[in-house]
Amino acid sequence: MQTMQMSQSGASLQNYNNELVKCLQDLKSKRDAVHKEMSNEEREKSRVQKQLAELTEQLHRLNESISQKQQAKNEYDKTIQETEAAYMKILESSQTLLHVLKRESQNLVKKTTPRS
Repeated sequence: MQTMQMSQSGASLQNYNNELVKCLQDLKSKRDAVHKEMSNEEREKSRVQKQLAELTEQLHRLNESISQKQQAKNEYDKTIQETEAAYMKILESSQTLLHVLKRESQNLVKKTTPRS
C-alpha cells in the first residue's frame, strides 16, 4: 500500500512539475511577446520622434518665412498707399491746373477779341 501511495505521490509530483514547467514556459513566452512588442513600439517611437523633430524644424522655417513675407507685404501696402495718395494729389493738381488754364484762356480770348 505504501508503495502505491508513494507511486501515486511521485506521479502527482511529476504532474505538478510538468504543469509548473508548462506554466513557466507559457509565462516566458508571454514575456517574450511583450518584449517584442515593446521593441517594436520603441522603434516606432524613435521614428515618430525623428519625424516630430523634422516637422518642428519645418514649422520653424515656415513661421520665419511667413514673418518675412508679412513684413514685405506690409511694405508693399505702405508703398501702394503712399503712391495712391500722391497720385490723387497729382490728379487734384491736374484738375486745378486745367481750370486755371481754361479761365486764363477765356480771359485772353476776351482781351484779344475786338469790342464792337
